[in-house]
Amino acid sequence: MIQTLSDALAERGYDTLTPVQEAVTRPELQEADLLVSAQTGSGKTVGFGLAIAATLLGDAETLGPAAAPLALIVAPTRELAFQVSRELGWLYAKTGARVVSCVGGMDMRDERRALERGAHIVVGTPGRLSDHIRRGSLDMTGLRAVVLDEADEMLDLGFREDLEFMLGEAPVERRTLLFSATVPPMIATLAQQYQRDAVRVTTLTDKGQHADIAYQALRVAQQDVENAIMNVLRFHEAQNAIVFANTRATVNRLTARFANRGFAVVCLSGELSQTERSHALQAMRDGRARVCVATDVAARGIDLPNLELVIHAELPSNAETLLHRSGRTGRAGRKGISALVVPPKSVKKAERLLKFAKLQAEWTTAPGADEILRRDEERLLADPAWSEAPSETEAAFAERLLAEQSPEAVAAAYLRLFRSRHSAPEDLSSPDARPERKERAPFGPSTWFSLSVGRNDRAEARWLLPLLLRAGQIDKAAIGAIRVQDRETFVEIAEASAGRFADALGEGGTLEDGVTAQRLEGVPSFGRPAAPSAGPRRPAGPRPKRDRDEAASAAERPKPPRKPDAAPAPQPAETRAEPKPPRAAPADRSGKGPAREYAPRDKAAPSRDKARSQTPRDKDRKPHGGDRKPYAGKPSGKSGGKPFGGGKPKAGGGAPSGGGKGGGKPASRAKASNPSERFTPPGKAAKPRTGGKRGAGGMQPPKRRKP
Repeated sequence: MIQTLSDALAERGYDTLTPVQEAVTRPELQEADLLVSAQTGSGKTVGFGLAIAATLLGDAETLGPAAAPLALIVAPTRELAFQVSRELGWLYAKTGARVVSCVGGMDMRDERRALERGAHIVVGTPGRLSDHIRRGSLDMTGLRAVVLDEADEMLDLGFREDLEFMLGEAPVERRTLLFSATVPPMIATLAQQYQRDAVRVTTLTDKGQHADIAYQALRVAQQDVENAIMNVLRFHEAQNAIVFANTRATVNRLTARFANRGFAVVCLSGELSQTERSHALQAMRDGRARVCVATDVAARGIDLPNLELVIHAELPSNAETLLHRSGRTGRAGRKGISALVVPPKSVKKAERLLKFAKLQAEWTTAPGADEILRRDEERLLADPAWSEAPSETEAAFAERLLAEQSPEAVAAAYLRLFRSRHSAPEDLSSPDARPERKERAPFGPSTWFSLSVGRNDRAEARWLLPLLLRAGQIDKAAIGAIRVQDRETFVEIAEASAGRFADALGEGGTLEDGVTAQRLEGVPSFGRPAAPSAGPRRPAGPRPKRDRDEAASAAERPKPPRKPDAAPAPQPAETRAEPKPPRAAPADRSGKGPAREYAPRDKAAPSRDKARSQTPRDKDRKPHGGDRKPYAGKPSGKSGGKPFGGGKPKAGGGAPSGGGKGGGKPASRAKASNPSERFTPPGKAAKPRTGGKRGAGGMQPPKRRKP
């Protein structure tokens, strides 16, 4: 190993290397492309930093002046890129390396100026690095190594095109190292295309994903999910804890509730700017915040040194996300706990996730209030402050305090003060308990009132209720049932408020114009009134036949007269359709048979509008058009500006047509899309219809129903 890197590791307290670090630094792999799969928190960042050291430094211990980048590190998220930049910063500090980060959300002009000044190692996210390459601010000609960290996550986030673009722009003789927690088929395809005889390195074992993480599946009742999360936080009192949720809305709700309960909490989600996310993580590192509520955007790249607890407030969608969430704890040999909050409806899903991830979890329940209080007492007694010798000032105050109070009172007061600095634990119900439905208390002694409006007046309880409250000057709790009937509405009012209600309405009992109320004696009868009976029902069996005399007498029996409005309007005689004269059979197109001749009508039928205006119902309505002049039609270019219908009659006695050409050709049917060809001026004869059903005798009259 290069001496400058060895000294940096010693200063950071690295006595031995992790398995993945030892695997990638073997001498035979110094010039090979690598495809590395290792569990989260195994020291991969320092691992690929050591793996590319020989490629960047060679036999030297320090780097020369910064110019074009020698190494390009690509990470899926901003947080992971910043973490990699910090790790490589202290690892290569003694070599004189200049590390520049290029991530989305930061000022691109500052990044361009930093690249112009020169860099040895560039760390960034795929989108921002691609932008710099296209703009020409990132020179790829001097690259010796390209590292893709969390390559599977970058493909899941849709960065495949950016990765292929960057790998295509990099020099062919470079080294390519792919680090990924899992190696799906897409990663294998990417390695086959852009790596040269890559060596597969894996440190994953079948014993478990992480030996330093204790997995717990906490069964809780559906209504106690958030209370159980707070109890878990109170029970462990971790220096740093992360609560994972699936949506931003859940993150915001949990953050607000934790803050109201006294937790030092920050949130981390995609809707925050890069500055806000950096401040939140810095607050966790400084100790100003101890709980971070985050979405899966923070599942990769967060490395908090004191993170001891991970809580899954909502179960992840797949096993890979579960592993990456849990991998935020138990890093670099430290122990951690990953707790899954499992309500009854999510038990099967939790079992599938643990099975696919090959994890063994302890199925238990969330800690209750009594357990948390006992844990507080244990932490209080184990506090190292008991072993410290008191100062003179503290001893003087203790002597004065014992002179005024008994030792029991002092100890009890100290315990109360200790508990007051923490959130009170929640009482949890049984995991299989269902939320109790609150039964409405029976309405007390009441008096019924009858309102003068009902269903026939479109009365509804939703507008009667505010009317009763406003006019009767009573509260909503004083009104019981509201039963809307056809012609009236019954309202139940508490007996204690019935007098005040009646006094507010006055003698007339008027709620508003047209609505009155009247006090009733006893309970009214509800329901729609039964329809009047039509007599005894006919016994079951076949209907008896009536003889002809009975049928004739029934036919001669006078029928009740109809109302004039219900009677159909008789049609005038002149509007009735008369039978059309027969016409000759049409001639065959081949020339055989008689030619078709249309006989003119004896009398043209009036227009539809004129016929409608002559009905008795519309006898007072003016004819269509009023006093306007008859419609003359639009001038046509083919007819020389003559009015519509001014052409000569066609041969055969047909109806006149427009002034078109064609001589003896039969008139064409008017187009339905042209209103002028379908309109008949008032007072003029309607044009003969050429459509309809044709038969052997020409146009047939419409069939009429037999009387």
